[in-house]
Amino acid sequence: MTKKILVLEDEDNIRSFIVINLKRGGYDTVEFSSGEKAVEYMYTHDDVAVAILDVMLPDIDGYEVCRRIREKGIKSGVIMLTAMSQETDKLTGFSKGADDYVVKPFSVVELLARVDALFRRVWGNAYSSETITAGPFELDTRSRTLKKAGSKIELTQVEYLIMKNFLENKGKALSRDDILKTVWGSEYQGDYKIVDVNIRRLRLKIEEDAAVPKYILTIWGFGYKWENQ
Repeated sequence: MTKKILVLEDEDNIRSFIVINLKRGGYDTVEFSSGEKAVEYMYTHDDVAVAILDVMLPDIDGYEVCRRIREKGIKSGVIMLTAMSQETDKLTGFSKGADDYVVKPFSVVELLARVDALFRRVWGNAYSSETITAGPFELDTRSRTLKKAGSKIELTQVEYLIMKNFLENKGKALSRDDILKTVWGSEYQGDYKIVDVNIRRLRLKIEEDAAVPKYILTIWGFGYKWENQ
């Protein structure tokens, strides 16, 4: 996997600032000011490791860009860049398939740390090879794909990492803090709601009835566990 970062930001000075510092950090970059153009690029190129998406854009917003690329099954890591820090705005990004967010104004050190951490999580072990099975599920760690009874289930990279964490710890109760540190890294400073949002989204994909889950069980006041059937 190349170290290419897509930067979508309509303010030229901010975009240039981000790009210059990413290049100093050893990344290749491709930059856009239009959400439509960014989507078009990602539909036709599979070399984007992480996409940094500004929320407020002149055409379609960053949330819509994220939704469209996830709908296409694109697995690039996604960081939302937003001037809005309200809880609902963060949850909106996560519900569309974002992996992380950075609130403006931000320091370049913080942004690069988030990019580095997401790159390592998403692509650091992309070439290890192992198949983990559990009931009807088969998780291939080389292709980073999940199948249920032979049918492929499309996952974001964060959903994949959560699923891998569960299948490596079948029957073990995992606290939200455990999941947060394993999937997002010990340096992550966000809150636990990102775990709950991604668990809800994962349940919608793997459970017969997400309202009555039989695989990912809630341990009230603590976290979750994979029911080892």
